[in-house]
Amino acid sequence: MDRDPLFGDAYQPREIAHRVTHMGVAKARGDALTLLVLATLAGAFISLGALFFAVVVTGSELGFGITRLLGGLSFCLGLALVVVAGAELFTGNNLLAMAWASGEIRGHELLRNWGLVYLGNVLGCLGTVVLAVSADLAALGDGSLGETLREIALAKVALGPMAAFVRGILCNVLVCLAVWLAMGGHSVTDKLLGLLLPISAFVALGFEHSVANWFFLPMGFWLAPQGIGVAGALLNLGLVTAGNIVGGTLLVAGVYWLAYLRDGQDSPGR
Repeated sequence: MDRDPLFGDAYQPREIAHRVTHMGVAKARGDALTLLVLATLAGAFISLGALFFAVVVTGSELGFGITRLLGGLSFCLGLALVVVAGAELFTGNNLLAMAWASGEIRGHELLRNWGLVYLGNVLGCLGTVVLAVSADLAALGDGSLGETLREIALAKVALGPMAAFVRGILCNVLVCLAVWLAMGGHSVTDKLLGLLLPISAFVALGFEHSVANWFFLPMGFWLAPQGIGVAGALLNLGLVTAGNIVGGTLLVAGVYWLAYLRDGQDSPGR
């Protein structure tokens, strides 16, 4: 493919579409234990990013916008670790829908990956909650970090069903675009710069990420069980997960498949 000077040495969008599809085939047929282990790591990575976000915004007097921006930049730690260190994240793996739409994998292979990765992500988040509680991290800042974590969780369960669902859609549009941009880079620096703004934006805008919520809600429940019911937390998680799937599969994977791979001629297996 002729190089477009606009992109320098970066992969061009059509090339990224091929790379994402190839990646989807490999991930869909990956070893189950490997997927589960890497997914558990991803849940822990995202949880560490969530903790970093909570620390940065706690007690900030810089104003709403700047505080949210700094918090979003801090949260990027999670996806940076996923992309560079190597892990399996459910929301990013919604891009596997491109391989399914191209006929490269079957529906049960797609769902197998999503199921294993989601389970691993949840285990990683819950494990990080246990570690954070054991380390008494909520006591940082004379207890102000614990108050921030409690307020975050309460705000999530207070969201209306439509708001939670749509915020989940918008969140995974940006997460999958972050992964898409990272796939366009060759170096670690390229990948980090590619994911920085989309992830910062979704956090600053208050969108909802199902894996991060598997950390925030159990952590909040531990700190304030009387204000965060199990039913409300599970409703949020279900709606946000559904929204994430719609955002990632239809609005990113589906749109780029329609743009570059719909005729089948560009499919990697043909």
